Amino acid sequence: MFKTISNALKIKEIRNGLLFTFFVLIVIRLGSAIPVPGVNSAKIAEFFQNNLGDSFSFLNSFTGGSFSQMSIFALSVTPYITSSIIIQLLTIAIPALEEMQRDGEDGRKKMTAITRFVSIALAVIESIGLSITFGRQGLLNSYNVYSVLVIVITLTAGSAVVMWLGERITDKGVGNGISIILLINIVSRMPSDFSNLYKMFVQDKSIVDMVIAIAIIAGVVILTTVLVVLLQDAERKIPVSYAQKMQGRRMVGGRTTHIPLKVNTAGVIPIIFASTLMSVPSIVINLFNVHVKSSVGAKILQGLSSNNWFRPGYPWAYIGLAVYILLVVFFAYFYTSITFNPMEVANNLKKGGGFIPGIRPGKPTQDYLNKILNYIVFIGVVGLIIIALIPIFFNGRFGADVSFGGTSLIIIVGVIIETMKQIESKMIVRNYSGFLNN
Repeated sequence: MFKTISNALKIKEIRNGLLFTFFVLIVIRLGSAIPVPGVNSAKIAEFFQNNLGDSFSFLNSFTGGSFSQMSIFALSVTPYITSSIIIQLLTIAIPALEEMQRDGEDGRKKMTAITRFVSIALAVIESIGLSITFGRQGLLNSYNVYSVLVIVITLTAGSAVVMWLGERITDKGVGNGISIILLINIVSRMPSDFSNLYKMFVQDKSIVDMVIAIAIIAGVVILTTVLVVLLQDAERKIPVSYAQKMQGRRMVGGRTTHIPLKVNTAGVIPIIFASTLMSVPSIVINLFNVHVKSSVGAKILQGLSSNNWFRPGYPWAYIGLAVYILLVVFFAYFYTSITFNPMEVANNLKKGGGFIPGIRPGKPTQDYLNKILNYIVFIGVVGLIIIALIPIFFNGRFGADVSFGGTSLIIIVGVIIETMKQIESKMIVRNYSGFLNN
């Protein structure tokens, strides 16, 4: 491992890319500590914690704590991520976007430009909503048109700068810039999370209790990480053979390859979608001061909060848990259906003279791919739900509230693996062995 790192640093391109990435991340973390003019950061953090609960922790983790401090980078990469997901979903509804997606490099550049514009629009909308809410709650030093305008411009500009820096990392650094920024934001919250766990379960306890608590915490983290690695790496390889054919004066084809189908085909998208939908009612009610008079309505809202799942004395919360699981399953199949098209793959195989051994080309191949895909998506979504519920279970039963959870670990492991693969590919070109070959 150390030899591999040493070899990687010997390559000027990788070394400069790592240094550039490190420098950009320092700039982002410094920007995350600069508060927006005219806001009371302490009161805003208290307001979010009291009113938004687990949805606040989820968002604060993705922004590296800058959201709770309401810094100039408070929105971070969240508008860009939301925009990317929206554009990707719209490609199945708008033929022009679908055609653009298939236009190769030119189409990719146009899609990127559209994603940027939508990101800025989302940042403006979110900034206006936040500034008006802060003003109504008395969290601004002065509430007027000028103060709202300053907050909107600052937050929108901050989000645009973070998006631009992410693209610079992709071009000149190492790895996918937006993913790297999201990774460092999540990791930056971990020290305070582990500090909270230490104060809650280890500090001032007997030696035996301390050892047991540390062992359980370490075991849960290691187990979850191992499950994430297995889920992220697992794939089903479908063999594909190409028949030999005469091309000019020589025979071509006759090779064998495979179609890799990842078990976790949708990644963390189902968890993000499900968590967002589950938190929308409580966010709207708390931000707009809507009073729920019905006791049944209040119980339903409590049940939607993941803080109450598995918590003794909240039996109705299991209804919210069931809804969450159903949403994750639905989005896993839905997102997979728009990112992998069995009919298109079957047609491409048929046109290229390829076939799956034992399966006839055309419709039988499509049906076979559908069957395999449904099977592995089910396995993947079960694994995804288990990973997502592990930290929620310990939070509900033992009050182990941390900002990172299964979703964050999936992102961390996924980004690290992809970044290592990118570094490894650059090293292989120069005849060095990579991380994954050790």
